[in-house]
Amino acid sequence: MISPVLSDDVAAALADGAPVVALESTIFSHLGLPSPNNREALDRCLSAIVDGGAVPAVTAVLDGVPRVGLSADEHARILGPARKAAERDLAVAIGQGWAFGATTVSASVALAAHAGVSVFATGGIGGVHRGAELTGDISADLDAMAHHPVITVSAGAKAFLDLPRTLEYLETVGVPVLGWRHDDFPAFYTRSSGVPVPHRVESADEVAAILAARSRDRSGMLVAVPIPEGDALDADTLDGVLAQALTDADAAGIGGAAVTPFVLGRIGEATAGESVPANLALAENNARVAAEIAVAVAGRAG
Repeated sequence: MISPVLSDDVAAALADGAPVVALESTIFSHLGLPSPNNREALDRCLSAIVDGGAVPAVTAVLDGVPRVGLSADEHARILGPARKAAERDLAVAIGQGWAFGATTVSASVALAAHAGVSVFATGGIGGVHRGAELTGDISADLDAMAHHPVITVSAGAKAFLDLPRTLEYLETVGVPVLGWRHDDFPAFYTRSSGVPVPHRVESADEVAAILAARSRDRSGMLVAVPIPEGDALDADTLDGVLAQALTDADAAGIGGAAVTPFVLGRIGEATAGESVPANLALAENNARVAAEIAVAVAGRAG
């Protein structure tokens, strides 16, 4: 059983019943945003959580030790080279003593749950890939949300995924999907995928009440937060780029986890770098909403 090591501030907050928001570390590593944007993302997310009245808890595996919460002098370590660690890789990262395992959504949700953290913020989740009926390519993020009692706050899922099937899968495994003051499931860089969310919520108190009333104590939920309107990319342009990128990826034999960086790279090229500011804005916004929800969850528990 994984027993993550908590930073002093996270341990104190949990002992006091204070709000805590977990963060993944992949987005801040070289696997996520390019330097120096990754540092900016980290600073903006941490500040949004602190300003919202919660304690940030970055998750990672450092020197083979699973961590929930890092000290300021450790932040530089997560900005550089890393090995990606999904939930399935955590035991390997620990057993083999990886110097830096950058936690994905599934690993971060798992570590948060083991630490007793109820709210997790990320950019966008993985999901069911297009053509999954042939490849079986379904992100472990969905399974993690189904099996750990953590609220995941994200800007929906990456637009190149099969979003209707992603929502269908979440329904099948019993994960409530809540649209944050929005009726449609967001598609990361754009506010709407054109697919309606099953339920809409207007406040953090509603989210906390839904968490408390769920029928499965060990399952989580997804709060889908659209990117701020002024930071969204043009949907028509993005659709064209995605279609061509997916065609090119297929022709090149690129599949599985390699699809994400390939497609995101194409988006960055086609949007003249506008995708990076959009990514920063949505990550910060998700962290802000997650802090609000964490405060409500803590208040209800108290």
